[in-house]
Amino acid sequence: MTSDTAQTVVFVEDDEPLRRATTQALELAGFSVRSFAGAEQALAVISARLDGVVVSDIRMPRMDGLQLLRAIREIDGDLPVILVTGHGDVPMAVSALHDGAFDFLTKPFSTDHLIAAINRALERRGLLIENRRLKATIAASEGDGPMIGQCDAMAEVKATIRQLAQADVDVLIEGESGTGKELGALLLHRLGPRRARPFIAVNCAALPPDTAAIELFGHAANAVPHTRTSRTGQIATANGGTLLLDDIDTLAPAVQTALLRVIEEREVQPIGAERADAVNLRVVATSRIDLAEAAAAGRFREDLYHRLAVTRLRLPPVRERDQDRMLLFAFFAEQACAQFARADYTMTDLERSRLLMHHWPGNVRELRNYAFERVLAFHGATGGGDEQDLASRVAEFEITVITDALRATRGSVTRAMDVLKIPRKTLYYKMTRYGIDPDVFRSQARQDGGTFTAGPNR
Repeated sequence: MTSDTAQTVVFVEDDEPLRRATTQALELAGFSVRSFAGAEQALAVISARLDGVVVSDIRMPRMDGLQLLRAIREIDGDLPVILVTGHGDVPMAVSALHDGAFDFLTKPFSTDHLIAAINRALERRGLLIENRRLKATIAASEGDGPMIGQCDAMAEVKATIRQLAQADVDVLIEGESGTGKELGALLLHRLGPRRARPFIAVNCAALPPDTAAIELFGHAANAVPHTRTSRTGQIATANGGTLLLDDIDTLAPAVQTALLRVIEEREVQPIGAERADAVNLRVVATSRIDLAEAAAAGRFREDLYHRLAVTRLRLPPVRERDQDRMLLFAFFAEQACAQFARADYTMTDLERSRLLMHHWPGNVRELRNYAFERVLAFHGATGGGDEQDLASRVAEFEITVITDALRATRGSVTRAMDVLKIPRKTLYYKMTRYGIDPDVFRSQARQDGGTFTAGPNR
């Protein structure tokens, strides 16, 4: 069997004149139609890979539309099926909705109503197919570890991490808050020769100023008031393994000075101790700010910066990772479903729009929190995910229509106004409300080299 194509409509109708007329109307509307006189023939071409929708009459000889619906549900429970029925069979069609049918139309139906129902079904199918694709991509990338991403910047980051891990050198990881710097440090450890040794992560920003030196370097017996025993610091604890100094830019100048000796000499002297002890470790430091600028401005020890910055790794913010936003969301949504013992989750158009338009200042951490929030909201207190209030449905519809218009007009607000037939003020209000940025569509059009076409972008 040939592979299925996008926007495919499998149309099943035993009335030949109606079948021919409807097929022609759907093809003129831009759909790829495969028409059949019977359910058995249609069933032979339906698979879980079908990126389309099935439209079927209910009353047919041999296998009727309800039997076809049940057979399709066995193949793929998410494949949309629209049933066509006479007025006398409306109760039967309503019952079919509870059994998994997507929608039903009564004869005689208008072509416009059928096309609208098909478009809604294709939109739902597209979301489900995309969710499956994202899950498959995540599963395929598990060999790269938990750092999710396929954009060029992340591919380069992952390749660099694999190289640096084997080199066993000190690394400075720079990036905004929430970009995954600690995860990068952990991967450097896990992929390197020290993987079987300790990985000690020190949150420098959380160290109290008066005890930071004790936490890092430890102290000898009777060297600190109110304690007679000695204490091993975090640096010595990491001996043989990896020491992560998270947010190293927050350390006090005096602690930076003492730390310089550790990095240069590979030895640590506990407070009050008579001699220093050798340590064999890899140092990975992270910073949310530009350490070069901080060192030049005197806010960070310049010699310590140059010692750390022999090898640097920058993690890109989410706003520079357009290709990865859906992938990250799908990954965290799956995590949330597993953690809360929920059924599978399907992304909505409203969430898709937010993923693409929001700049995510909190980066991966913010995106993860949003995914967990949406999974919980999707299932709700009763565990159901199909109910939405009217405002949410209207918002989803408006977002879809506006983004389709902007995509079709290559981001031209003026042309989108003509397509949507609404005033400029109204369009700008709704774009601001939903966080829709026309520049995104202009950029996509430049990359795709597309041309303006009025009407739905299908």
